[in-house]
Amino acid sequence: MIKKFLLRTIFAPLNNERMKAGIVGLPNVGKSTLFNCLSNAKAQSANFPFCTIEPNIGVVNVPDARLEKLESLVNPERVLPATVEIVDIAGLVKGASKGEGLGNQFLGNIRETDAILHVLRCFDNDNIVHVDGSVNPIRDKETIDMELQLKDLETVDKKLEKVKRAAKTGNKEAQKEEAVLLKIKQGLEAGVSIRAIEFSKDDRNEFVKPLQFITDKPVMYVCNVDEESATTGNSYVDKVKEAVKDEEAEVIFLAVGTEADITELETYEERQMFLEDLGLTEPGSAKLIRGAYRLLNLETYFTAGVKEVRAWTIPVGATAPQAAGVIHTDFEKGFIRAEVIAYNDFVALGSEAKVKEAGKMKVEGKEYIVKDGDVMHFRFNV
Repeated sequence: MIKKFLLRTIFAPLNNERMKAGIVGLPNVGKSTLFNCLSNAKAQSANFPFCTIEPNIGVVNVPDARLEKLESLVNPERVLPATVEIVDIAGLVKGASKGEGLGNQFLGNIRETDAILHVLRCFDNDNIVHVDGSVNPIRDKETIDMELQLKDLETVDKKLEKVKRAAKTGNKEAQKEEAVLLKIKQGLEAGVSIRAIEFSKDDRNEFVKPLQFITDKPVMYVCNVDEESATTGNSYVDKVKEAVKDEEAEVIFLAVGTEADITELETYEERQMFLEDLGLTEPGSAKLIRGAYRLLNLETYFTAGVKEVRAWTIPVGATAPQAAGVIHTDFEKGFIRAEVIAYNDFVALGSEAKVKEAGKMKVEGKEYIVKDGDVMHFRFNV
């Protein structure tokens, strides 16, 4: 029997292993305050809930104006946004790679994340002690980089011991791997993170990715600035941008203390007024959440029916059956075809019925690569 998923029945999403972004930084740079902002329901929007899995893991709603637009057009009974998982990782200190402070716990936690949100203190305040006695975000970045690089160096040295033995016997594959590992070792010893070292696509997939190096994870630098710099940034932010220009990493800035004040306000309207007074159209945390989503290489498609308008999270490049499988495994197993409406067509024409009238609904098969923002129905047979 062919079935069509039209949101008349609500299916629970699969409990897939979630992609996680970890917040890292030195002590007292604003990590936990930032995490608390993200994990506060009021910080997200007027009407979306937040849930915490463990004290240091939060599932945070991804702000998306497209979802609000679909809600206004469809007027559903409920709306469910996409989410991203954020982990607050213990503050790192010098010597972490040797187990100092919470070093082993920190490095274990960070290894389990898929991307890094590196918080840097970019504000002056004599009342907040800096662990190294002065504000210098570049030095702070290098402190953490060095600890992570030292841990990766341990990993590469252990692997090299095994590979060298095989390479000496004339094993061609082992010789190729040895050359890649020596390149990594050389880079790390020069203070270069693995994400900034160039490899061929094959070498990266075959020899680099399987070792799950910490400094190969994608990173976004989050500059914690004072309230006066919330809209423009400051000289510290400029220095960070200059320092990381070869890493192809995004740099954003937000006033974490001010964001915390905003979350304390009771109503959505009060929070919007506060933002307008600062010259902001949305909280900086919204920018950070969307950045984390991109960093994890995730994108969104929508289902839109009178029961529910929902944003579903998929990896960039997912096929239609894979996208269907996020709703329920049966959808992927028994996938027949997808009915696809481009988001812009849905908004321009105002309803699914009008999209069909205009001949803008496409029928796609198993090879279709889902585009960010697609509005979809699935036909399946189980």
